[in-house]
Amino acid sequence: MKVILFYIGDYPVRSYGLVVALAILLSLGLARYLARDTIFREHLSSFTVTAVISAIFGARMWEVLFFQWSYYSANPLEILAIWNGGLSIQGAIVGGIAAAIYYTWRHKLPFWEFVDTLAPALMFGQGIGRIACFLNGDAFGSPTGSGFGIVYPEGTIAYERYGSQPLWPAEIWEGQWDIVIFGILLAMKNKRLPKGMLFLTSQCLYALGRFSLEFLRGDTPRFLFDWTAAQWTSSVVVVVTVSILAVLVYRNRMQGRTSLLKEE
Repeated sequence: MKVILFYIGDYPVRSYGLVVALAILLSLGLARYLARDTIFREHLSSFTVTAVISAIFGARMWEVLFFQWSYYSANPLEILAIWNGGLSIQGAIVGGIAAAIYYTWRHKLPFWEFVDTLAPALMFGQGIGRIACFLNGDAFGSPTGSGFGIVYPEGTIAYERYGSQPLWPAEIWEGQWDIVIFGILLAMKNKRLPKGMLFLTSQCLYALGRFSLEFLRGDTPRFLFDWTAAQWTSSVVVVVTVSILAVLVYRNRMQGRTSLLKEE
């Protein structure tokens, strides 16, 4: 666990930025593999640029507005210091979805098929990205009250708040959950499913896992029902994705019945 890995001259190479960059590159490589023999492959490089910019903006604004507004409102210049951490995955997802909607509309691509293709790569990248949070000492858990847990070193945000107390490994478990979802999506990928089901399933499962793990988090404020902003966001995501999934499944069944009637 190290915030700054090494220096190039006077320039610090931070673990957070390096791992995030690695997660993006690995996700792009996986997406290119998943999109082989499809019309989407040729669009991935240009879409990635649009998606990364939109995701970083969404991730930072989500963190500033919903997680640490009291701090950033008092230190507005710190909003630009993304190398210090403070990027919300949920905000990045919102930014990425916005980029996908815009890109598929502009290039006349089928949206649901596009995001279904990219869903496994997205979850894989999220799993790798949580390593960045661990190395940076953010997205940490609350004290475990026992000898079990992660003890963060001096120089991390976690140490500044809790000192040398063992904390729940919330960010590590979330990264592992992302990889589990990645495996589930790969198992579903070759099945005949309604368009959009792969992507919506990934978001629903992630939201359920995030909601549960937020009870262990010790770095975000809590609101009504003692829920964090991420839990409120996750609950909305679950309701929305399940509703859309129900509509897609219903339409798929109706189309299947219509096809059978035409054949008869």
